[in-house]
Amino acid sequence: MDTARDPSPRFDDAKAEQFAERMMTALNDAALVMMTSIGHRTRLFDSMAGRPPSSLKEIAAKVGLSDRYVREWLAVMVTSRVVDYDAVNETYHLPAEHAAFTTRAATPDNFAVAAQYIPLAAGIEDIIVDRFRTGEGVHYHDYARFHEVMAEDSGQTVVAALFDHILPLVPGLTGHLKRGIDVLDVGCGRGRAMLKLAETFPASRFQGIDLSEDAADYANASAAEAGLSNIRFTAADLSTRERFGTFDLVTAFDAVHDQKDPQGLLDSVARSLNPDGLFLMQDIGGSSHLERNADHPLGPFLYAISTLHCMPVSLAQGGPGLGTMWGEELALDMLEQAGFGNVTVERLPHDPINVYYLARA
Repeated sequence: MDTARDPSPRFDDAKAEQFAERMMTALNDAALVMMTSIGHRTRLFDSMAGRPPSSLKEIAAKVGLSDRYVREWLAVMVTSRVVDYDAVNETYHLPAEHAAFTTRAATPDNFAVAAQYIPLAAGIEDIIVDRFRTGEGVHYHDYARFHEVMAEDSGQTVVAALFDHILPLVPGLTGHLKRGIDVLDVGCGRGRAMLKLAETFPASRFQGIDLSEDAADYANASAAEAGLSNIRFTAADLSTRERFGTFDLVTAFDAVHDQKDPQGLLDSVARSLNPDGLFLMQDIGGSSHLERNADHPLGPFLYAISTLHCMPVSLAQGGPGLGTMWGEELALDMLEQAGFGNVTVERLPHDPINVYYLARA
């Protein structure tokens, strides 16, 4: 046989072994993410933070949980090097350096909040497998806890950064809000960002619109509970509006790429702004070109969320399914097509995932 002309590559044993190790690590990491989500939801991380080394019974009693389940959870955390274990005294300890990224007090650096997306999306794996065959989408109501998790994530990425980082991106915006302007948030979800702004700037008037009636109802109930009279939320199909009214500021926080008609939404936003109005759009800071995302620190995670959620919910509405990583290049093209001739792109040091577009006509 003439091996020089053999088109089949030789099997690389070292490469195969390296890949096997990579997959083994991935399995362990996936298990850690699942248990991190559970640790967040059960408040185990919060209860262990700042405490001295404690026994299993002390840890479980602190949050009123079953010893047997907490023992297995702790075993995952110990073997993942998240929690320290003293075998002599049979005590567990969450180091302060790890609590700084796994507890509610660590906001906006709490990775445990984002960890919830994996089990949330994995819960519809059977549906997604079917959609791989049919090409159809998945509706919002198929995702349990979706708006709850999104609201908590928004609390980290948006609400926590509003006053110190996001509003200062626009010189003079805080002053305008204090004096009183009209603000609209499209794709508002449970409205945490708008609720915080309405509370802080009582002279301004706020409105939120979302496709989900449940989310809008929840946001209105939150506004009523807080005694806010300068804000209201409505449920509506964002793809059917020629314009939403007349506003000085329109915001969209991680919402445009999920829509049935993203370009139509941007067109409607442009028509809904005063002549000197501003559109502030936060979205995922990736590229529209796969090769440029090869070294993105969260590339696999973001493409997975795109496959399991962002793309299917758009397809389910009859949309284009842009996906999470629709990218900065496409976003800029679409903003220009909507009539925004003046667009600046900003990134925040504390936020490695998102990009902020400040768009004017």
